Amino acid sequence: MSSTQAPEHTDPAEDHGNHPTPRKYVHIAIVLAVLTALEVSTYFFDFGVIAIPLLIVLMIVKFLYVAGWFMHLKFDSRTYSRLMYTGLFFALGLYILVVVITLFDSAWTP
Repeated sequence: MSSTQAPEHTDPAEDHGNHPTPRKYVHIAIVLAVLTALEVSTYFFDFGVIAIPLLIVLMIVKFLYVAGWFMHLKFDSRTYSRLMYTGLFFALGLYILVVVITLFDSAWTP
C-alpha cells in the first residue's frame, strides 16, 4: 500500500490566490455602470469630433475591467493577459486601418 496522502484543502479561496471581495465586485459594477451611462450619453448629447475617440477609450477601459476582474485574468498567468492584450492591440489596429482607408476612399474622387 502506498503511504501518500492527498493534500487537505480547508479553504477553496486559498487555491485561487487573492480574489476580490463581493464589495470590490459591487465597486467594479458601479464603475462599469457609470462608464456605460457616459457611452449612452453620446447618443443624446453632441460631443462633436471627440465622440468616436471617447467611445473607443470607454470601450477599451470597460473591456479591461471585464476581462481583468470578471474573467479573472488579473489572477491568472501573465500569458493569458498577454494574449488578451495582443488581441486588443490587433483589433484596435484593424479598426484604425479601416477608418483611415474609409476616410481616404471617400475623399478621393476621380
